[in-house]
Amino acid sequence: MSDRVPAGPPGRTDPPPPQAIGAVLRPTWRRTNGNGAADVLDAADQAILGLLCESGAVSPETVAGRLGLSRTGALLRLRDLADRGLVQRHAVRHGVGRPRHLYDVTPAGHARLPAAYDGLASTLLESIGAVGGEALVRSVLEARRRILAGRLGAHLVERLGPDAPLEARVRELAILQDEAGYLCRAGLATDGVIELREHHCAILGVIDGSDAVCRAEAELFAEVLDARVTRISHIPSGDRACAFRFEPRS
Repeated sequence: MSDRVPAGPPGRTDPPPPQAIGAVLRPTWRRTNGNGAADVLDAADQAILGLLCESGAVSPETVAGRLGLSRTGALLRLRDLADRGLVQRHAVRHGVGRPRHLYDVTPAGHARLPAAYDGLASTLLESIGAVGGEALVRSVLEARRRILAGRLGAHLVERLGPDAPLEARVRELAILQDEAGYLCRAGLATDGVIELREHHCAILGVIDGSDAVCRAEAELFAEVLDARVTRISHIPSGDRACAFRFEPRS
């Protein structure tokens, strides 16, 4: 969970679907260094990695269509990202003829997406001060949860009012998480329960094999939204997304 809670302009809506990114991208190509690899990721490369995180293995045609690139431009970028170890190619056979190639993000590519380490660190320092410098992780995370709960609670009331339905509150939380780099979406499941899915873990490097931060995030969501929260998938456990279901406490 990001520590920054932007006020945002009135009337803001849910984040655009990935295909909307293509409206601001062009099939440009980057210069490379002496080793044949681009020095940094540009907007199109980041959009490709984000699409693969969210959608899973897809074809160059899908990348091109979703992001507004030409097929050749998408294929060149995918090959370059594969050379750099950020995506991997899979051959899938479908009847006779040549196999079809799909591309998926690698752990290294996942790590290159935006992360919220600075925000987390700043609140951890604030939390340590709140508990008098005690270094126990649980105490620090509890202090951080209280700080963020106050900020998020105030933001949700300001944006939606004190009596907003649970679905509206979850969707607003998804907007904040998406702005923090989590590639977050909210929507109704087939049974009518509102779900939130984070396709990128912006604090994966901070977790470092511990579930304490993840448990604290779920507890924060439950407090701020006044809801029962069930985590149904978990990126650090090997899933494609961190997903949560939200139901009224009653």
